[in-house]
Amino acid sequence: MLSATVTLERPGLPRVALARMALVEAIGELGSISAAARRVGLSYKGAWDAVQALNNLFDGPLVEAAPGGSGGGQARLTPRGAAALSAFRRVQAEMDAALAKLEGTLDADVFWSLGMKTSARNALRGTIARLTPGAVNTEVALRVAEGLEIVAVVTSHSVDDLGLREGAAAIALIKSSFIVLAKGEGLRTSARNQIAGVVASREDGAVSSEVRLDIGGGKSLTATITLESAEALEIAVGDAATALIKAPHVILAVE
Repeated sequence: MLSATVTLERPGLPRVALARMALVEAIGELGSISAAARRVGLSYKGAWDAVQALNNLFDGPLVEAAPGGSGGGQARLTPRGAAALSAFRRVQAEMDAALAKLEGTLDADVFWSLGMKTSARNALRGTIARLTPGAVNTEVALRVAEGLEIVAVVTSHSVDDLGLREGAAAIALIKSSFIVLAKGEGLRTSARNQIAGVVASREDGAVSSEVRLDIGGGKSLTATITLESAEALEIAVGDAATALIKAPHVILAVE
C-alpha cells in the first residue's frame, strides 16, 4: 500500500511532521499526556519532550499540561492546538485521497521527506529581531516569544550563507550542557543570555540532573547539570531560576 510521511511548511511558520500530531490528537481526546503516550506508543518522557518541542516551535503553545508522572496529569489543547490539529486532519484527508489515486501507477520510492535532526536538546523557533555586524562576527537577536530574545554570535560568512535578515525565521539550537543555571537576584555574569524562568521539572540521574525551566510564552529550556550542583543549589519545582547561555554557544539554523 502506498503511504507517505508528510511535512508541512509555510513561510515564517514551523515545519512539522503529520505523524507528531497523532500525539496531540490523543491528548485532546484523553486529557492526559501519559494516556496519550500509551496510545501512540511513546514513553511518558518521550511524549513530554514532543509536547515541549511543539510548543517551542509554534508561535503559541498547542498543549497546556501539568506534569503528573506516569499516573497522569491534566492536559488540554489550546485553541491554537485545536486549530492546528483541525488543519492537519484536513491535509491528511486530502493526502490519503491523492495517494489512493496514485497507488498502482507510481513507485512509492519516488516519495520521500527530508527532516532536520540535531543532538541539541533545545530547539526554539523565532524571528530575527536585529543584526549587529562586527568586523568578523555578527550578533543576532532572535525573538522567540513576546519580550523574550535569545542572542547568538555567528560569523558574518554564516549570516550571508544562511540568508539571515531582520524579520526572517530561524531556530536557535542550544545543547543542554551549555546552559548554566543560577538562583538569586542581581547576578553579574559575562553570559550574554540571562533568561529568567521557573523550574518546571527536575529529573536526577546517578551523576547528572536534567532541569526543565519554564521561560514563559509556552517556551522552555532544558539544562543538564551535575547532581552535586542541583543539590547544592537546592533546585526544586517551582523555584525561580535563571538560565545563563553564552552567545557563541547558540547555533542558528534555517529551513
